[in-house]
Amino acid sequence: MVVSHDLVDRATRAVAPLDTFLEDDPTVKEWVLEHVPTKDGTIAYITSFFPFTKWIYRYNTRWLTGDIIAGTTLGLVVVPQALSYALLANLSPEYGLYTSFTGASLYWLFGTSKDIAIGATAVVSLLVGKTGDRISEELPEFNREQIAKTHAFLAGCVLLVFGLLRLDWIIEFIPHVAIAAFVTGAAITITLSQVPTLLGITGVNSKGPAYQVAIGVLKGLPRAKMDAAIGLTALLLLYSIKGFCEHMAKRKPRQSRLWTTLFSLRFTFTIVLYILISFLVNRNVPLEDAPFRILGNLPTGFSRAGAPTLNPKLMSALLPELPATVVILVLEHIAIGKSFGRINHYTVVPSQEIMSIAATNMLGPFVGAYASTGSFGGTAILSKAGVRTPLAGIFNGFILILALYALTNILYFIPMASLAALIIHAVINIVESPSHLYKTYLISPPDVVIFFAGVFVAIFTSLENGIYVTVAMSIALLLLRLARSRGRLMGRLRVYHYQRGSKASAVEGSHSTLPSETTIMTAPRSAFLPLDRHDASNPAIAVESPRPGVFIYRFSMGLNYLNQAQHVDHITQHIMRETRRTTKTQYEHPGDAPWNEPQPHVNNHSKQLSADDVDEAEQQTCKPTLRAVILDLAAVGSTLDSGAVEGLVDLRTQLDHWAAPDPVEWHFAHAGDRWTRRALAAAGFGYPGARQLKRDGGRWEPLFGLSEKKREGSGSAASPGITNNHPRPGGDKPLNDADGVEEGLTARRSSRLAPVYGINHPNFHIDLEAALEACERSLAWKDNREREDSEHSSETLA
Repeated sequence: MVVSHDLVDRATRAVAPLDTFLEDDPTVKEWVLEHVPTKDGTIAYITSFFPFTKWIYRYNTRWLTGDIIAGTTLGLVVVPQALSYALLANLSPEYGLYTSFTGASLYWLFGTSKDIAIGATAVVSLLVGKTGDRISEELPEFNREQIAKTHAFLAGCVLLVFGLLRLDWIIEFIPHVAIAAFVTGAAITITLSQVPTLLGITGVNSKGPAYQVAIGVLKGLPRAKMDAAIGLTALLLLYSIKGFCEHMAKRKPRQSRLWTTLFSLRFTFTIVLYILISFLVNRNVPLEDAPFRILGNLPTGFSRAGAPTLNPKLMSALLPELPATVVILVLEHIAIGKSFGRINHYTVVPSQEIMSIAATNMLGPFVGAYASTGSFGGTAILSKAGVRTPLAGIFNGFILILALYALTNILYFIPMASLAALIIHAVINIVESPSHLYKTYLISPPDVVIFFAGVFVAIFTSLENGIYVTVAMSIALLLLRLARSRGRLMGRLRVYHYQRGSKASAVEGSHSTLPSETTIMTAPRSAFLPLDRHDASNPAIAVESPRPGVFIYRFSMGLNYLNQAQHVDHITQHIMRETRRTTKTQYEHPGDAPWNEPQPHVNNHSKQLSADDVDEAEQQTCKPTLRAVILDLAAVGSTLDSGAVEGLVDLRTQLDHWAAPDPVEWHFAHAGDRWTRRALAAAGFGYPGARQLKRDGGRWEPLFGLSEKKREGSGSAASPGITNNHPRPGGDKPLNDADGVEEGLTARRSSRLAPVYGINHPNFHIDLEAALEACERSLAWKDNREREDSEHSSETLA
């Protein structure tokens, strides 16, 4: 918005002899140029895809030792977990080994966390199993392996696009409560689906909703077999080892790392023990005659390697499953990375982490893997085992290769019930705890309602529906909060800082009595609190309007087309309730008055106002007229849109009509965003309008915030879109607080001061105090001019 040259000239004279400062509005061309990639930016973008190049050249033997120990420890744990998770996905056990191997061997190339372990996880395996159940019924010509591999490849392609375009911020739209509900619902569903295997119950349909599985288990309890002895004792052993190791780690903190390692190896120890028991029982028994179900034959090596089936019919059937799959893959992985990054004092790059799981899911199907992401259990094991770099995954991969090529005959004897016990033990801990739910209730009660709604839907319909419902409810709640957000009318108070210990010193201009054992630390300063006092401040504190007819409004949660009507109505109703119209329009006939403008009741006989109307008229007379409105944009930032600006324009028109013929001044605090300033200036805000200048008789006295300029050669270059006219070199001596206006600015001092904001936008202020000071000075100047004009007119008439 171009401000008139006359206005700029007046502002220049007002700040003379200081430097002038003119601000140019941002342009679309400027924005485009800022986002066009440069040569250096392109090189940095490409190299960012391979973060290992930043540390691989510094790799040393100490790092190698830590990575070997951590990777080997994880491998011993991952083998039984991967076998069990593949069964959860309704696939052959070896697919779990393929999946974990792919993540272990590829992550170090693309990842930015030393702790994350990518592999088969319980939640994703369940999702893959549910997807396979649905697609195999619709398209029986495709087997589950083909469906799982194509599913992973398509998810990887979507993740690749997200990673290349750095769209990780989109995932922030998925709230934590949605993930918590999904994970809890998945844990309950997984646990119930494994109970038939744990107890050896046959004839239970574990593919349906969780509640149906629970009913089937209860009906099938009389059919429990010898597997129950294996499964229940294995589950008891796992919890016993866990409790013992946690107790010893607390009792002997110096040996905590030893007990943590033993705690991590409880899965391996349990599986080895039951392999031994199964071998002793089943070594001479055919597989079909075993007294309890065992894993059976596993193919050696990567016998399932091959390209995914990219059949258009199959891919079309898988498309509806991709949104939920991608969301779970990303959220589970990023949540783990950020959590362990905070614990171990480093920062993960979310977009690059998306690239790592994209590569794993795109390349994994070629060796037989299904969808995978970061594993919380595996990540915790790596972290506790003292991992040093992401290269530890290579040594984890060596253990998996060893299992595929050398241990298949041993894995043959794993009892299926022990694997079910391992799955239940692993997933039951991810259920949201009551203490955390109570904490969530204290923070945001609606989130608890959303949580239980998501869990309910997940248990009684499907996991996908559960996450869709929670996301939809969370977005609806967010939009409701945005649309119904209300700002606050603010009042001013004086704030003192004091300490106990000595006699109080008198505060100039203050009539308050302070305790004799306190000392004022600083001079009182202005602060602002809501006039309605619906905040956490002491209700006994006096908060007053800054000046009759001046209103300060602070936005909460931004200003946009969703909530502008709410803010406009709030401001209008308050101002019209607290002020009176400057000029009351008189109508000769009641029919001439607008239908929505209340009129006093006149007695038809006496032609006089009623008593109630007389009282109301007296109350209205005591109210001030509207003088100025100050808007605090601290919470607005760059959220201002065209709908919001139109709302402000309508508000200005309405208030101008209320205060006519006097103009209403508009001041803005914390209006620092250049695009927000441009939008407001385009609507005529930020500088006095023609009506105000005409009312003031062409006289205008602005007040600008000044600050000391940086020294030559220091600081960054000037921002784009800013023009400095009449530059003058600054001195070396910093300005003191005593260098004030009272003594007048010397040439030396004035050469080192400049306006903080452009003088072509004089009504945009750095903070609320500056805006109020400028407003009060402007109104005081107008009152003085009107008083002088009135006195001059009286003298002329006399």
